[in-house]
Amino acid sequence: MSQGKEFTLEDLNYGGTNYYNMSPKNIYTAWWGDKLVRRGAETCSLINTDNGKETALFGTEDINKWAETNENTKIRSLYGARFPYADKPLVLVSNRKERMLIDFKAGKTIWRQVCEGETNADWNSVSKAVAFVKGNQLFVTDAAGNTNQLSTDGSREIVYGQAVHRNEFGIMSGTFWNKEGDRLAFYRMDQSMVTDYPQVNTFTRAAEYEPDKYPMAGMTSHKVTVGVYDMATGNTVYLKTGDPTDRYFTNITWSPDSKIIYIQELNRDQNHMLLTSYNAETGDQKEIIYEEWSDKYVEPLHPLTFLPWDNNKFILQSQRDGFNHLYVFDTRKSIYPENRQTAAGVSYKEHLQSVQLTKGNFVIMELVGLNSKKKSVIVESNELSPIQRNLFAVNTTTGKRTQLDNGRGVHYGTLSESGNLLCDKYSEPDVPRNIEVINTGTAKRNMIFSAPDPWTGYNVPEYSCGTIKAADGTTDLYYRMVKPIGFDPNKKYPTVIYVYGGPHAHNVDASWHYLSRSWETYMAQKGYLLFILDNRGSENRGLAFEQATFRHLGQEEMKDQMKGVDFLKTLPYVDADRMGVHGWSYGGFMTISLMTNYPDVFKVGVAGGPVIDWKWYEVMYGERYMDTPESNPEGYEQASLIAKAKDLKGKLQIIIGMNDPTVVPQHSLQFINACTEAGTQPDFFVYPGEGHNMAGHKSVHLHERITQYFEDYLK
Repeated sequence: MSQGKEFTLEDLNYGGTNYYNMSPKNIYTAWWGDKLVRRGAETCSLINTDNGKETALFGTEDINKWAETNENTKIRSLYGARFPYADKPLVLVSNRKERMLIDFKAGKTIWRQVCEGETNADWNSVSKAVAFVKGNQLFVTDAAGNTNQLSTDGSREIVYGQAVHRNEFGIMSGTFWNKEGDRLAFYRMDQSMVTDYPQVNTFTRAAEYEPDKYPMAGMTSHKVTVGVYDMATGNTVYLKTGDPTDRYFTNITWSPDSKIIYIQELNRDQNHMLLTSYNAETGDQKEIIYEEWSDKYVEPLHPLTFLPWDNNKFILQSQRDGFNHLYVFDTRKSIYPENRQTAAGVSYKEHLQSVQLTKGNFVIMELVGLNSKKKSVIVESNELSPIQRNLFAVNTTTGKRTQLDNGRGVHYGTLSESGNLLCDKYSEPDVPRNIEVINTGTAKRNMIFSAPDPWTGYNVPEYSCGTIKAADGTTDLYYRMVKPIGFDPNKKYPTVIYVYGGPHAHNVDASWHYLSRSWETYMAQKGYLLFILDNRGSENRGLAFEQATFRHLGQEEMKDQMKGVDFLKTLPYVDADRMGVHGWSYGGFMTISLMTNYPDVFKVGVAGGPVIDWKWYEVMYGERYMDTPESNPEGYEQASLIAKAKDLKGKLQIIIGMNDPTVVPQHSLQFINACTEAGTQPDFFVYPGEGHNMAGHKSVHLHERITQYFEDYLK
């Protein structure tokens, strides 16, 4: 071993006291039109996009002077500063009592708005109106400070202006302004009919009942409606979507003229999606303009994107050809020019014509924005490699794609207001973080920031990446290996497989250290080899790859993970008699699945927040991948770990947050009960008051505990 320094969990864990210093340095930026501003704790600076040089604009001392704040109301950080107007030197800042627009050239506050007590605040820069929730009710305050209350029956059972459908389908908000900021679409969710899960607060003298609304697979779900508030009239109408029972309303989009609202509607089976338009003034249904069927599931995740140079055209993202791609629709061109009628007698044009803009065996991962001058759309995709994320400009007329970045690594872009400039933050396996500004028309790149390696001087393990074949014999699966520090190929090492395995996540990509979790480095320092494999069912590889697990979660994933075990057994430095497994959430489910289905392979496991039986998981996610327990009893029985409790042989520790609202404690408690009945002996640890993940410094405690378990029983 070299003479470098050793890591502690305080260095490596996000809750650690030294984690910030051991993370790649970053600069936090915001676009001010086509100007790039660095936002710091105490200063905002203008960045020269040619060479990265900075010129100070103002500091917290200036802001507090101009805003005339006091000790209780002063602005303490500028990380959240916004620059909403490209042609005006105005910055939006807020404290707990007010949001303010400050002219930083004139040095004065030009507008203020009370914001005390707001939650879920959604501010519109055009009208300066804000929608917010307070005391379970939805309110709108206009630029002059006049406040209207939109609801009166809000409660924990009737929820307004917040994300619905348990944040599935890309839903992260409950309010949606039109462009002008004078009309607001919002969600109303009635969950009074949903079963309460009995969470308990044990931090009071006498423990208190604090239930969560939790619709389990196959059980009664909530009902969602969409309201539209007009500031000019003060009226609210609800879209006439029909009976909301067992339906999901997703990806709300306003038309550019603010007359129409588009919704992607999904049935409870999640195998039929309708893109439907509604009259924003009356709430009447106008047209069903697109629909998509699947024998497994359709999963709309993105709102429409209208082309600013042609308000009649929009981009829809769809996986209908097997990979997420872009399709351009023209609202003036219908497949069926004649009018048709619904069963309710509503007249509509059925199905708009569309043109597929991107095509190929790769995934469009993000639509970053549009360049109006070039009539192009900027996207992030994995066209160059399944483990990369690269930036492209796509011509919306020809479909021609132009690569914008360096062609390596994992890139995330933010676009300037005009779309001419792109701030590209990226890393590569041996690059902690670089930031470039890219001209989206010419693809010229200028480096403005490069982070030094924060681990210089420490003992750092070897990180490598490769592929093996999946259990189907044809599909490439990517893995990461982290070898012990001071690796000696003539020794045999205890090996820990870290696993997640579920949809909408991946563990291996071409970012710094191949996306290695810092805990792996800590374990490598202690003499373990770490192996991480993205099995079929994980993300960014297309529908066939993801849907291989449909209706029988855990089964194909285990087969692929065992192909990883077979590969490890071919390596002379892997001790096959000292093999462990660890994962959290879906990875906890996978950990116990592997421990009980292959009890002679895995000696030790640590399962965090594990799903034990999918009938106890929530409606949207559970039914998408498993259907209901009534329609797929064989699949639920096959995936359930209750009957597998008797097969546990190795040392297994289960760890949960006692108030987990995602994978409720019932899962682990019922597995432990099954183990007591079967005579098997898992270990169990619980964090009172914690949710699905441990917050703050408790994460350090958690990872100390995980590490010690392997130290005690695997090493």
